[in-house]
Parts: sequence; C-alpha cells; structure tokens
Amino acid sequence: MSASPYPYPKFMLKEIAEQPDAIRRTIEAHLSGQALAPVFDALRMATKLVIAASGSSRHAGLAGEIMIEDLSDIACDVEYSSEYSYRRPRVSTHYVIMVITQSGETADTLAALREATSRGARTIAIANVEHSTIVREATAEYLTYAGVEVAIPATKSFTAQLAALHSFALRLATIRKSLPAEEIARRLALLTEVPRAIEGSLAAWEEQAKAAALANFGAKQFIFLGRGIHYAIAREGALKLKEISYAHAEAYPAGELRHGPQALIDSSLPVVLIATRDRNDDGSVLRYEKTLAIAREIKERKGRLIVVANEGDEEIASIADHVMSVPEASEHLLPLLEVVPLQYFAYHIAHLNGLDVDKPRSLVKAVLTE
Repeated sequence: MSASPYPYPKFMLKEIAEQPDAIRRTIEAHLSGQALAPVFDALRMATKLVIAASGSSRHAGLAGEIMIEDLSDIACDVEYSSEYSYRRPRVSTHYVIMVITQSGETADTLAALREATSRGARTIAIANVEHSTIVREATAEYLTYAGVEVAIPATKSFTAQLAALHSFALRLATIRKSLPAEEIARRLALLTEVPRAIEGSLAAWEEQAKAAALANFGAKQFIFLGRGIHYAIAREGALKLKEISYAHAEAYPAGELRHGPQALIDSSLPVVLIATRDRNDDGSVLRYEKTLAIAREIKERKGRLIVVANEGDEEIASIADHVMSVPEASEHLLPLLEVVPLQYFAYHIAHLNGLDVDKPRSLVKAVLTE
C-alpha cells in the first residue's frame, strides 16, 4: 500500500481514478466461472435470493436486486445487515443468502451470514478481501478485485461490487437458463467495455462536477432522485455527500418527490437528479420521460437542478442548471457510469468546505462492532 496518494492530492481522488482497473480486474476474474460451484444446484433451484449488506454495499445490493430479477428471473430482496439478525427472517432450503462487504469483516454483515447459516441456508459472499472471515464462512465466494482502498468513502470498491453483481446476474441467468446464450454473451461483452468508457470520461466528469460544486458548496441540505436501478445510485450519491461534506442529503425514488419532499424545494435547495436512459429499453425510456417531467416541476419551483444525463441530451440540459454527462449504455450498466461524477461532486463539495475527504469525522473504514 502506498503511503502517499501522489500524484493526486487525496486518496479518494486517486481511488476514483483507479476504478476502470478495479472493474476490469473484477470482470476478468469472473469470466472463468468457478467460484459459484459450491452453490450451483442451490441457485438453479432457488425460489428467492436475499441480499444482506450495509452502507455503500447495500446500495450496490439495491442495484444488484434489479439486475438479478431482470436478467435471471428470480425474486430478490435486499435487507439491512444491521436489522437481519434481530428479527426472525424467513429462510427455507430454497433460499440463497448473499452478503456484500468491502472488508469481509463488517460485524453486522457477518452476523447476518451466521444467522442465515444457522438456519440452513446456502450463502454467497461478495467481498474485496480474499481471506476475510466472511469469505471463509460463506458457502461460496464471489470476490471483487478493487485492491486496497485507503480513503474511508467507498469508491472503487463500490463500482467493483456493481461489476461483480452484474456478472453474477448473468452467471445466474446461465444457470437458470433465463436468457439465450447469445444474449448473455452480448451483455458480457458490453460489461467488458465499461472500464474504457469510464477512463474516457474521468476528466470531463471532474470538470462538470467541480462546476456544480462551486455553485452549491454552501448548501446544507440536498435531495437526490432516481428511478428504478438509478435510485440505488441516488442513495449512494447522497451517502457520499453526507459522509465527507457533513451536509444533510436524502435520496428518494423520483416519483416520491410529489409525496411530501416537494414541499422542501425552493431556490436554496440543490436537487441532484439522475435522468439517464437506455434507448433500446422501452421501460428505461418511459422512466426517463417521467423523470423529465419531475425535472420541469423542480425548476417551476425554483429548485437548483443538477442532473446526471446521457451525453447529447439537449432536452434535459435546457432545464438543468448543471449537467454531468455519461456515455450511452444499457440500463443495467448505466449505474457504473452514473456514480463516478457523483463521487467527484461529493469530493469537490467537501474540498471547497475545507474538509478531509479521506478521513471524515466519526467514521471508520470497516465497522467491526454491532
């Protein structure tokens, strides 16, 4: 582990820039298809997959839930690890429990794993540390290869988890025969293109995020919005901002804005809206159109609007105060792109407020006590 983030001023910036390699290593490691052998039959016969995780890992799980349900045709629920062991969760022999953790030592997530194991469930661990406790105790492992992450805010470990979950969903589709082999191969090929897309966008994303931060770093509260799989990224963007800038940030599914939070919107409130779309996915296009309507309502109420949108989207750009543009991608891969400008946005908000992004107050890298 390097003791210096050189040539970057902070480890968080360095680790944001390392994400293409982290994702690439994770994808390549799972192309051989060996890690799931111990639970192959259980996955083939499973009626439900339950994901237990905390913090950023839970946000990855929320995105993974949609990937898994859409691609592999199995019901999936996401639980808070910190809650899972303190009620009597229903577990049957046809359930598979997945736990997600960067360190592999998160106390709440380890407790959830042990609760599931005690009830006879097969378990899968997604972790970034090969010989960690959770990896040793799970039935099967599905590792990420982000490398050491020094900064407390999760960046490259988070996108590596998204990549692992996407490849897992496609592996599960193979096991359960829910997609044709040629469609799985096509989607895997698209996944392998993501690191290059991120590499080509890092400089522009930082510039766009810094411009948005300069206009909003004095704000003390933010709202983040997204629909479908993008809601998970809105949650992660809000968490990053809370962790390192100490501003209050909340995330909602975009349609929920009208059910209460809309009362907060005025000229002092920045709203960060994820408004991307996959033009080849009718559901994605419909969600985008509904999100566009929300964007117009925010501006009618004088809200400050910061949008993560597709490159070349002139319609949303005409409404927004600031745009962070991501390349075109499939619906299930857009989250890997969307989250990076939000990481930069949180970094620059915190930096402009003179805060230490690598070591935010009261936080530790791995929560080792329940």
